[in-house]
Amino acid sequence: MYQALLTRRYLTSRVMPLLAALAVMLCTAMVLIVWSVMSGFLGMLLDSGRTLMGDAAITWPVAGIPYYEDLMDRLEARPEIAATTPTLETLGLIGLPDGSPEIWTLIGVDGPSYDRVTSYAETLWWKPIDKPLPKDRDREDLRLRLSNQYYDEGLALTEQDLETGDEKAAVVPGIWATGYNRRDIGGWTNARFRFMPDAELTISVLPISQRGAAIDVAARRFPIANEFQSGLYEVDANTALIRLDALQEMLDMNAADRVEAFDPFAVEIDEEGNETFVQPKAVGVEPARVTTVMIRAADGVTPQVARDVAEDVYEEFAAVQGMEVPDPQFVRIYTWEQRDGVRTFIAAVKKELALTVALFGFISLTAVFLVFAIFWSMVSDKIKDIGILRAMGASKPGVAWIFIRYGAAIGVVGSILGGLAAWLIVSNINPIHDWLGTAFGLTVWDPEIYYFPQIPNKVDPIAALLVMGGGVLFSVIGAIAPAIKAARMDPVRSLRFE
Repeated sequence: MYQALLTRRYLTSRVMPLLAALAVMLCTAMVLIVWSVMSGFLGMLLDSGRTLMGDAAITWPVAGIPYYEDLMDRLEARPEIAATTPTLETLGLIGLPDGSPEIWTLIGVDGPSYDRVTSYAETLWWKPIDKPLPKDRDREDLRLRLSNQYYDEGLALTEQDLETGDEKAAVVPGIWATGYNRRDIGGWTNARFRFMPDAELTISVLPISQRGAAIDVAARRFPIANEFQSGLYEVDANTALIRLDALQEMLDMNAADRVEAFDPFAVEIDEEGNETFVQPKAVGVEPARVTTVMIRAADGVTPQVARDVAEDVYEEFAAVQGMEVPDPQFVRIYTWEQRDGVRTFIAAVKKELALTVALFGFISLTAVFLVFAIFWSMVSDKIKDIGILRAMGASKPGVAWIFIRYGAAIGVVGSILGGLAAWLIVSNINPIHDWLGTAFGLTVWDPEIYYFPQIPNKVDPIAALLVMGGGVLFSVIGAIAPAIKAARMDPVRSLRFE
């Protein structure tokens, strides 16, 4: 009997508080690990989303924006704007080297200025690298054996014609657009059939007049200078970059002579007395047009501020150019997060992150009930000790405060240990994942599915503080009811308790 009492008191005073701290630690670590990985994944998506889009944009589809060079100069004159670049977007029918057809979104770009706005050069895939990826232990990545040729051609969107030696426009498709590439489980990409930058494809586009009528089909063959990977699968699988002037020419959106109205069937007599059709007279120049001017904000300036500046600048630009440019009321000016398709995608990922964290946070409420059960048992076992404290003059709030502080102490210890455990696991999550794959054949983060070669491995300090604070709060909440029970005990009956 006496031995059982001693064992019970030992468990109550020593082991059970440790179990409560362990429960808080596990709950804190679980929520923080999930939050870190999910928020890291969202961060990767957001970083990838800004690639190829810039911070803000001014768009007028189909007809395009004339005198865009003037608009860009006005934008870059503002201190909030770091750089601008013109782009031309349309749909194109693509004939791949094996003859299969695809429909891609074509974006005509000026390589150097496009890189200043979007960091496009960083997305080029076929460029030499010095070190293999962490999982490429056998150095199978083709980029380890490349020269700078493909990188330079991809940035300039040009290739050298081997027969004539002339420079000609090229195309840079997304890494998954052709279907010729295979992503290795180690995170690198290998050409499945042939090395794509050495191939050519046929691009067909449909020029549209400023009134929205189709003119004719324009087709042209382009060499593939490189391939890019933005990190967003939908972009990488359905988009290709092409040199701006080449796409402008195919869509009849390049600079051209402006002619006066004339009768195409009118004839005249030339100097030799022969009848000839009347030739139109040039009365000016029709400016080249683009559908979008992309904007990169200056350091410290948010995309929303850049958008607001773009609205002001465009109104000034339209006031100077008059009726020849689109009305400011109808031109779309937006941040990269507000772009069609991107807005809903990012919103969905954010909701999934919030839902996941909320679910795991709800599961962590088990810590409240564990602390409650353990403290309730401790109070029941220490009735006589509580009676002695009350008999010596301790007040009811004083007795309750003892147990609440005890719960807070357990929460602090458990939260600190949980935060440390989460940091260790998240920081080493990729080696742990590799070990699980080697030892048990378990692959949770498959790059062929997620399109990121590494699991996000950064712990957000703010998230860590919030989760650890929640662990302390849950412990205090679990200790409140037992503390109230202890405070309400009658000291006389407590001293007589056996």
